Amino acid sequence: MMNALPDIACYLNGAFTPLAEARISPMDRGFIFGDGAYEMIPVYGGRMFRFDEHIARLERSLAKLRIPNPMSREQWLALGRELVSRLPNGDQWWYIQVTRGVAPRDHVMPKDLKPTVFSYSNAQRAVPAEQRHHGVACVSARDFRWERGDIKSTSLLGNVLARQISADQGAVETIMLREGFLTEASASNVWIVKEGALLGVPKSEQVLEGIRVELLRELCEEVGVAYNLRPISEAELFAADEVILSSATKEVLAVTTLDGEGVGHGALRGKPGPVYAKLYEAYQGAKRLQSI
Repeated sequence: MMNALPDIACYLNGAFTPLAEARISPMDRGFIFGDGAYEMIPVYGGRMFRFDEHIARLERSLAKLRIPNPMSREQWLALGRELVSRLPNGDQWWYIQVTRGVAPRDHVMPKDLKPTVFSYSNAQRAVPAEQRHHGVACVSARDFRWERGDIKSTSLLGNVLARQISADQGAVETIMLREGFLTEASASNVWIVKEGALLGVPKSEQVLEGIRVELLRELCEEVGVAYNLRPISEAELFAADEVILSSATKEVLAVTTLDGEGVGHGALRGKPGPVYAKLYEAYQGAKRLQSI
């Protein structure tokens, strides 16, 4: 049975239309090649969280793909507010997608195309309370995706295949390693805690610069947790005191089982740890203060 599309409005190339009635050309390069970029911005109580940081990352992705940004900051803000206002007040996820546009099929980037702009906002599905309380299971896998993970591209087949590895095993995420070092998960950034410090991987072309990377630096400073970005070996991942996921949809989420083994040590093995608890509480405060 096909999953029904939500009964909501979307924006497509200058017009608002019911999502189920939105149509694009099959020759759109987003459809043919996955030639585009996207963002998803959390909305809490009708207000967009870290809007400027998300729009700046969209701008970076588009620039790396050599697609002109079709809107100014003010235009994106107005569009987001309009789409959010069309749903009842509450927590939402605002999705933006920009593709290179419609052209005859050719791998070479055509010049002077008009980008296709598609956007909608939908009700959030909150992380289940049980996962918040007990943490989640993850599995590890080789990072077999392309090497431009820094671009938030709509070409997500590698991520889809990676996520399915964990779905097939009843786990929440697939944590990936390349040549013996942590990169990221299929749809999340990954952090470890070692001796009370939060450690994440450094910026590179192989990982997406998650909006929560800078946010967690700020939150660590706020709650007195040491923070560092540096290469993290496979051995360090599996020996970590805590493992934490971060993303727009998960916020921060404790990993308590990795490849079937409990994360952590002693009495806290297999349980959410104290650094996660501090960051989760601080994150809730940031949601109130950093939304527009």
